[in-house]
Amino acid sequence: MRSIAFREALREAMNEEMRRDEKVFLMGEEVAEYNGAYKVSQGMLAEFGAKRVIDTPISELGFTAVAVGAAQNGLRPIVEFMTWNFAVLPLDQILNTASKMLAMSGGQIGCPIVMRGPNGSAGQLGAQHSTAFESYLANIPGIKVVSPSNGYDAKGLLKQAIRYEEDPIMFLESEVMYGDKCDVPEEEYYIPLGKADVKKAGTDITIVSYNKMMKVALGAAAELEKEGISAEVIDLRTIRPLDWMTVLESVKKTNRLVIIEEQWPFASISSELSYRIQKEGFDYLDAPIRRITSADAPMHYAPNLTALAIPDITRSVKLVKEVLQQYK
Repeated sequence: MRSIAFREALREAMNEEMRRDEKVFLMGEEVAEYNGAYKVSQGMLAEFGAKRVIDTPISELGFTAVAVGAAQNGLRPIVEFMTWNFAVLPLDQILNTASKMLAMSGGQIGCPIVMRGPNGSAGQLGAQHSTAFESYLANIPGIKVVSPSNGYDAKGLLKQAIRYEEDPIMFLESEVMYGDKCDVPEEEYYIPLGKADVKKAGTDITIVSYNKMMKVALGAAAELEKEGISAEVIDLRTIRPLDWMTVLESVKKTNRLVIIEEQWPFASISSELSYRIQKEGFDYLDAPIRRITSADAPMHYAPNLTALAIPDITRSVKLVKEVLQQYK
């Protein structure tokens, strides 16, 4: 094991798969000459050359369309968006072409493509650069949505997506996590998509989250532990397919569930997960499922309003205590 940054784990995943398969290539704004807007692709141009690490114009619709066409013709593109907020522009390619082509062609034409980049709020970036897109994308049949919380998971999931997945993969990272350090093994490994991970075992309540909100979930669990409350913390890792069975098995043990996420509340991931758990596990619940989400409003620039809009440890701890105390 060695400790490397989240961005380095992503880079290793891409490097390893590009060395293995010459059909894999990376394209996006500033991924080559500038070494990536967040230095994820640092050094890749020097190793793989300009035909496989491609700087694109500032035209997300255009270069995404090129990548989708390349995937349908046997290549395996990786598309980097400088932020997933800019992926609204090529949504036509994601929704109407990449996700639907396998069905529309009767199984003849697939689209093995990975689209990746930072997602959600990263501080004072204003409303147009702060949206979390998991629930948007997870509503599209035909694609898979991955949202890792640490470098170890990110590397294994990204390698799996590039090498083995034949469906379009939406890989959502976080700008504020690129510098986070994590232990990653030297040896090669892959993590199958669609499998949640229990990050902390517990007995009193289940807390579910994903992406950077896992820091809030684990932080809340640590605070609760000081007061003798044992929280089990589950990282979904993959949003679609959604591994609700792992959550259900935890709820069978703890009988209570709190979900922490960065989505807006309406039609969110917590909405879907709550439906699944109450439908299949109603008899195991000793309290209503509760959740904490981002505020149901555009993200403001002011730091005090940004802090109020996004879930934090203090409010998460308060919510867990409410669930435990009100429904003993």
